[in-house]
Amino acid sequence: MDDKNQAKLTSNRALAPGLSTFFLPGLFFLVAIVGLFYVKWSPYYDRVFVAAATHSIGSSIITGKLAAAPLPSWDAALNYAVSYFTAVWKAVILGLLLGSLVQVLIPRNWVTRFLGGENFRSTAAAGAASLPGMMCSCCAAPVTVGLRARSASVGAALAFFLGNPVLNPATIIFMGFVLSWKFALLRIVAGTIMVFGIATLANRIDKTDTVPASLLEDNTAPLAHNSLFVNWMRALGRLIIDTIPAYLIIVFLLGALRAWLFPAIGPEWNNSILVILGLAITGTLFVIPTAAEIPVIQTLMSFGLGVGPAATLLMTLPAVSLPSILIIKRAFSTKVLLFVLAAVAVVGVLSGLIATVVL
Repeated sequence: MDDKNQAKLTSNRALAPGLSTFFLPGLFFLVAIVGLFYVKWSPYYDRVFVAAATHSIGSSIITGKLAAAPLPSWDAALNYAVSYFTAVWKAVILGLLLGSLVQVLIPRNWVTRFLGGENFRSTAAAGAASLPGMMCSCCAAPVTVGLRARSASVGAALAFFLGNPVLNPATIIFMGFVLSWKFALLRIVAGTIMVFGIATLANRIDKTDTVPASLLEDNTAPLAHNSLFVNWMRALGRLIIDTIPAYLIIVFLLGALRAWLFPAIGPEWNNSILVILGLAITGTLFVIPTAAEIPVIQTLMSFGLGVGPAATLLMTLPAVSLPSILIIKRAFSTKVLLFVLAAVAVVGVLSGLIATVVL
């Protein structure tokens, strides 16, 4: 090989690390920005004016304009599933897209550096990164799995997972116009405690902080540029298999059983501690689209639900759900997942008790 060709080959090899370090992450952020603008930012901007003008963002996805949900049936399951997926399908696709792309476009050392520490800095960085996402827990879940596959710490991944729905700035603004700014302030304060408190404690619960081997099996080999598409399709296919089947089944089941999970509301419910406890469990397990807790609470309060149970739903309904926990189950230990469910319910109960005094 002559000197000219040797120099050209050496130059091409030198460019490859630069492509991996700057171009591929840039491509990821471009996809994220365009996707979020189309799915979240632009629609929510328009929705703010609707909320401000009408003090409403729609009817309850659980009960409509009634005090109780329809009795368990196939029709109830199908109607809820159709309403739910009509609201979230674009965000689900975006979540799967970003969750798979983060595994092939973002260098592992970037994730390890900024989100891999078992310290508050990594947790805070992940929480801040969640704010532009504005996703429901089920749509944030695939991205959370992708971050764990790239070696994000337990605490950082959970801060991202919980921060998306709980600290969603658009939802908080809707809440202020529809429910009152007192509810919005409660969401900010209790939500901040929930997101960063749970994430910090989870780091201590899972002291080994090892990413499950099954999650790393397709992520350990160095990325070859000529197999970028293959690597992405492998990551996307695994996410789809882990996400969609259980997601569909659980949404159908919860939609069918919502009359049992949310019984008919009457004035006797008011601020009962038993109601707060029951709704803390129901809210933690049930699945809703982004910001759907607002019309749910508005409708239930119009039939007599007190501010305490309403605050409990305010904190638990968006934070996690049974489907979202099933989606991220490969990325965390069972001990951590059970802790997250219990901690969300506890924060919901405490928020409800505090709300009965301050709201």
